Amino acid sequence: MPDLFDSYTLKDITLRNRIVASPMCQYQAENGFVNDWHRTHYSMLARGGAGLLIVEATAVTPEGRITPEDLGLWSDAHTEGFASVATAIKQAGSVAGIQLGHAGRKAGCTPPWKGGTPLDSQDPQAWTPVAASAIPFVQGSNYAPFEMSLTDIQKVVNDFRNAARRACEAGFEWLELHFAHGFLAQTFLSTKANTREDQYGGSLENRARFMLEVTEAVKSVWPPHLPLTARLGVVEFDDCPEYSFSESLQVIRWLKEAGIDFIDVGLALTTPDEQVPWGPNFMVPWAERVRRETDMPVSTSWMITRASDASDFIQDAKLDLVFFARTLLANPHWVFQAARELNLPSPESVLPDPYAYWLQNWAE
Repeated sequence: MPDLFDSYTLKDITLRNRIVASPMCQYQAENGFVNDWHRTHYSMLARGGAGLLIVEATAVTPEGRITPEDLGLWSDAHTEGFASVATAIKQAGSVAGIQLGHAGRKAGCTPPWKGGTPLDSQDPQAWTPVAASAIPFVQGSNYAPFEMSLTDIQKVVNDFRNAARRACEAGFEWLELHFAHGFLAQTFLSTKANTREDQYGGSLENRARFMLEVTEAVKSVWPPHLPLTARLGVVEFDDCPEYSFSESLQVIRWLKEAGIDFIDVGLALTTPDEQVPWGPNFMVPWAERVRRETDMPVSTSWMITRASDASDFIQDAKLDLVFFARTLLANPHWVFQAARELNLPSPESVLPDPYAYWLQNWAE
């Protein structure tokens, strides 16, 4: 069976190992543009040795930003900055990926270290978010989104298409569509956030329609030899998680038919009162079930921190890739540490040549 440090090939893209730097929002942009923070941050992560690095959730439209400081790809003017990031990632030996998303009713908030709450309506940067239905994320809140019209929906589908084209032009070779975390696509899927009575509400087929239309639109411009993937919140941790999971399995089968190659198994987080069973590796059993029941390659993240665990998940065919987030922020050279813990021959080889040289030839 493959191991954590074996290569992984999907379509025409081969990763040097099965470790992925997960999308992690930085909230450091102005008007969606890449700046020195992003170039430094992503080149540093890539030098750490991950096989794939996925750039943070990037808004396909201004009103789709979680905060005013989110990155964006809603105009051609953004492409050049993203090209510099993709180049830096690839020069460090990682595959450059990007996550495209729309925050839906969770848009227009402050960064998490400032509370993560909706911007004051008097703030000049504030806007009213859009969603599947005019239901606020927090019940009783006056901060309700606008319900999207059919024209609004088609505009956002086109926004995803155009952002995917720009991502390709910027040099990214792995695309992840953000269909999780209570953001726009997830709220179309969930009956807790979608009470529509048209073709985008009611039945599961209708509620999945937005995701499938986005996928088909993106597929029309994304090169067929490059991976097209999605992060999906597969389970709502409420009084009957198995019901939402069974629906997700069917949606994944439809996404596969529509052209999705790989599923990053995530959380729904549709409502603020979900009872998520936080703990080490808690999403791995769900991901394994997705893999087994849909025959789709999968990954997950969420509190996976030990190299031995990650290696076991690959060897036991529970996961195809392992996503790491805060682990890599705490130690950008965690991949090297993992290689030593797993007794990889020449663990220094996962690092850039200058680092490898000094570690191989000089004592501590």
